[in-house]
Amino acid sequence: MPTGIYTKKLLKLLNRESDAKRKLSPFYYHYPTLRLFRRLTKSAYYSILDQMGKSGSIEIINRNGERFVKITSKGQLELLVEKARAPLKGKWDGKWRLVLFDIPIAANKSRDKLRRLLKSNNFYKLQGSVFISPYPLNREAIIYLKATGLIEFIRILRVDEFDDDSKLKKHFKL
Repeated sequence: MPTGIYTKKLLKLLNRESDAKRKLSPFYYHYPTLRLFRRLTKSAYYSILDQMGKSGSIEIINRNGERFVKITSKGQLELLVEKARAPLKGKWDGKWRLVLFDIPIAANKSRDKLRRLLKSNNFYKLQGSVFISPYPLNREAIIYLKATGLIEFIRILRVDEFDDDSKLKKHFKL
């Protein structure tokens, strides 16, 4: 199992604990839980923690000779991105959702992240900065856009009529 899977699982475990009002987790605490997913050695576990610490996803804190792990706001944002990538499906209500954006060139990485987020939510690129889908963005995607400040560069529209949506209907199998 790739380390990215362990990273996501560890972030979820840490986030669950922070939700339970526990700010810190003992350094070794999650090793047995993560080990259940496959053979994870202690050195691999430490390597994952070190990598996550360097990336800023977690913070490793020393208190009274003990080490603790704490999820950072960057780690929580990474979790939110993962949740935001889950597309909504269901019965189509006959309305199209358009996402239009005009993100400054200085924020190229953010623009690329937005495009990946839209594509992972089954949005189709209609034009350079216009994406369309028969389904709305999920709640976590909207929360992510607000948390990153991207929402100020984005407009989300619900459209009742479209001049010729036959190709789109075929694309989305509607």
